Amino acid sequence: MSKNELTTTTGQYVQAPPRTAPTGDVVLELAEITKQFGGETAVEEISIDVHEGELLTLLGPSGCGKTTTLRMIAGLTDPTEGTIRLDGEKVAGSSTAVAPENRDVGLVFQEFALFPHLTVGENIAFGLTDDDGADEYGRVQEMLELVDLEGYEDRNPESLSGGERQRVALARSLAPEPDVLLLDEPFSNLDVRLRIEMRQEVRRILKEAGVTAISVTHDQEEALSISDRVAIMNDGQVEQIGRPEDVFGHPESRFVASFLGQASFLSGTVVEGGVDTALGLLDNDQLDGSIDAYRGAAVDVLVRPDDLRAKPCPPGGTDGEIVHRQYTGPAFVYQVEMDSGDVVHCQHNHATDFEHGTRVCVELQAEHSLAWYPAE
Repeated sequence: MSKNELTTTTGQYVQAPPRTAPTGDVVLELAEITKQFGGETAVEEISIDVHEGELLTLLGPSGCGKTTTLRMIAGLTDPTEGTIRLDGEKVAGSSTAVAPENRDVGLVFQEFALFPHLTVGENIAFGLTDDDGADEYGRVQEMLELVDLEGYEDRNPESLSGGERQRVALARSLAPEPDVLLLDEPFSNLDVRLRIEMRQEVRRILKEAGVTAISVTHDQEEALSISDRVAIMNDGQVEQIGRPEDVFGHPESRFVASFLGQASFLSGTVVEGGVDTALGLLDNDQLDGSIDAYRGAAVDVLVRPDDLRAKPCPPGGTDGEIVHRQYTGPAFVYQVEMDSGDVVHCQHNHATDFEHGTRVCVELQAEHSLAWYPAE
């Protein structure tokens, strides 16, 4: 149950202010899309509008339905129920099933799928037709410039690095100027260093081209770093959709809170003026939304490692014990088992070094409002 569903006899949860809506016309519309395979429901009543020039990422764990959703948009599988419209034209639903090749949609596969017997230039030109109304050579050169591969037109794909092959695959998909570009786990075949570099490079290319794009990934950092909006999926449904900073900072369900980042929860009781926790009173100003109506209710308050600090305390005045520590290079993340039974994580600069078993006090240092949920 999400906090939006928490009710009492005295009132309803008051939602936070609405998110800023994306600008631009709606290019792609998914209306109550459902996909069933036999008795299994892979996607259930998803409704999403994607706007012109937007980069939307479908993010979720394996098996959540994000790839099935992408395949329905591409026309590789048909929805069981609901409709899909592209530029206002229905392409799926109610006995309509426009073939993939007749949808103005480009697709970048995680394997890149370049033709090894064709040159880079021939790969990029592969999807162009006489109907594109542009000189083929000129369009190929334009794409090579866009992806920073000028002079590569005669190269063989096998001679390219992973990042260069990805750029060629992107250029090939963009060359016919599709209404929507679909990216299926586009960085999964790259090593960690190159993956980080290519995220921002792909975003630059998409924004410079002005293309509307939908990406699918299970990588949180990737989704949060490149997307205009993120749709968090779980068990075939969209749990939350919004700007990366909104879904991370104000998760609307416990699943979203737990899935994004490293989440800990402080158990507490709603009292006059806030929530009483093991770290003291969290007043109303520190919490998302209005909580006064739930006086006496047990709730859990979301805290992340950068919200908390551990510090040495005199014997008898401590809050808990360090039971694990993770060294990440720039920082230590300490897992603290509180005397209250809560387990939280505290992030410190790499120079702050506590030993396993150290008794510590824990301080809340969050400079933002904290999300909360009904206690499990």
